[in-house]
Amino acid sequence: MNAKVDFFFEKPGKWQESYRKLRTIILDAGLTEELKWGCPCYTYKGVNVVLIHGFKEYCALLFHKGVLLKDPDKLLIQQTENVQSARQMRFTGVEVIEALTASIKNYVFEAMEVEKAGLKVEFKETRAFNMPEEFKTYLDGDAELKSAFESLTPGRQRGYLLHFAQPKQSKTRVSRIEKAIPHIFDGKGLNDIR
Repeated sequence: MNAKVDFFFEKPGKWQESYRKLRTIILDAGLTEELKWGCPCYTYKGVNVVLIHGFKEYCALLFHKGVLLKDPDKLLIQQTENVQSARQMRFTGVEVIEALTASIKNYVFEAMEVEKAGLKVEFKETRAFNMPEEFKTYLDGDAELKSAFESLTPGRQRGYLLHFAQPKQSKTRVSRIEKAIPHIFDGKGLNDIR
């Protein structure tokens, strides 16, 4: 147990008993407990394996390379269609966790084996993501903006493309693009400016 993470398990909340049960199961597997993104994250030789987090309707384990797990019990969920690697295992109470303890342990051990084997997730190329017509127009009309966007990391590029494509109305897409342009020139991604 890592004392820096204790606050997460001690603060009042709906999922505290469930969190503590998940913590015990994961630590029994021999992973290292760290604090990342304000949540308990469990690593193997410094690589993220699984994270505990909670939502209004459920608490969850997030397997960072869950797409590579076999999922024999069909417990893993892809959060949205754009999530390529991570998969969630969701719980609505400690009794559900207790009933699934053996399965949870198996998934954690398999996730550790994925890291031991050095397996990598094959991500879609950025060009496979939809580029909103409005953003294409901006890039075609401004060589410096196009160069700045292309110099961003692939993950930052994908983040902007997904962010720009979400709104149904063109004016909202344009508004998002215009707000992001200074950050693109600064080499920042969406997560760097929030």
